[in-house]
Amino acid sequence: MENVMKRFLVNLGVLGGLMLGITGTASASDGKDWTGSWATAVEFTGPGDMPKSSLSGRALREIVQVSIPGETMRMQLSNIHSKEPVEIKSVFIANALDSCDIDVKSAKYLTFNGKKSVTIPAGEAVYCDELQYDLKPLQRLAITVNYGEQTPVNASSHRGSRTTSYIINGEAKPKTKFVDAEKLDHWYNISCIDVQTEQPTECIAIIGNSITDGRGSTTNLQNRWPDFLAKALDGKVGVLNLGIGGNAVVNGGLSEPAVVRFDRDVLGQTGVTTVVIFEGVNDIGGKRPNHQEIVNNIIEAYSSFIKKSKDAGKKVYLATITPYKNSFYENHFSEAARLTLNDWIRANKDVDGVIDFDAAVRDPQNPSQLQEKYSDDWLHLNPAGYEVMGKFAAETLKANN
Repeated sequence: MENVMKRFLVNLGVLGGLMLGITGTASASDGKDWTGSWATAVEFTGPGDMPKSSLSGRALREIVQVSIPGETMRMQLSNIHSKEPVEIKSVFIANALDSCDIDVKSAKYLTFNGKKSVTIPAGEAVYCDELQYDLKPLQRLAITVNYGEQTPVNASSHRGSRTTSYIINGEAKPKTKFVDAEKLDHWYNISCIDVQTEQPTECIAIIGNSITDGRGSTTNLQNRWPDFLAKALDGKVGVLNLGIGGNAVVNGGLSEPAVVRFDRDVLGQTGVTTVVIFEGVNDIGGKRPNHQEIVNNIIEAYSSFIKKSKDAGKKVYLATITPYKNSFYENHFSEAARLTLNDWIRANKDVDGVIDFDAAVRDPQNPSQLQEKYSDDWLHLNPAGYEVMGKFAAETLKANN
């Protein structure tokens, strides 16, 4: 850490002068390999992110976009952050059309040990039975969950779905119209979709914060940077977005920090071959007195993530932290911390490559800030910026394969 300390002090001095002048797979019961096609990081749900009334006795329709195709799939439902069981009467999937509409002919019910209903205990998650379904690459899938009378006060959810979910009273069937539905931009209880593939398929798991989660993207248009990455890879590589808005690597931020959730949210995914680590801005951002210590802690966490991933047979990529000058995170000391962290990332010899997002989206005339055309708040990217990031990441990954 001595060299890191020196780099921090050098970067701090420079800034002061400027101011003055992816191969693991999980096997199915028949010997075929499962690979993740979609996933999200499940969080504890506070009162502000719950529906206006409980989920009990209601139907919820959620929309996701998968990455890779498959004719056999399975879905995981999660109740890991809840203190009470969740009773589910049935779940069916269908090809998504506009808004909350579905292709009724494509609808199929999931089963759990041969039954349509399942009760998930507090703190647990369950997979449905294998299901034959013609899942296309990069397609939008509608998931309709019919809840029983027992649901948790605090659901297990994902706050930053960037897609609209729809809730109606009573039980929904494939022909049911979601009229006068309550609308929320959250996912509840869904956590991942795996598919069986005929040959080994690459799968990328990305841990990150709101920039990966898609803050600044367009709701329902699937234009986060991991979405653009999946498109640039032609729907032939699994892309799993495990970003959480406001998340931190070590402490602070929203939801469990990466050091707590990494094993579950990243290494716990099915068939992951490559891990991308792109997180840290919420640790170093803001006016804090101990930025040098924060950088040391992030590096220690990164090193742990790298070792765990390598020990599990995964490729690992580190991504540099993007600029945030003019945002509420701008601070002389935090910028020194960002530069020091990025120096360490670029010099790292233990990873398979570096995705230099900083170089891809910064303003060449003012490297401490984003290009104006790529951001609306100087911290998060907009769809144009996310497209650059997704395509840039794809090129970096392709170049290293």
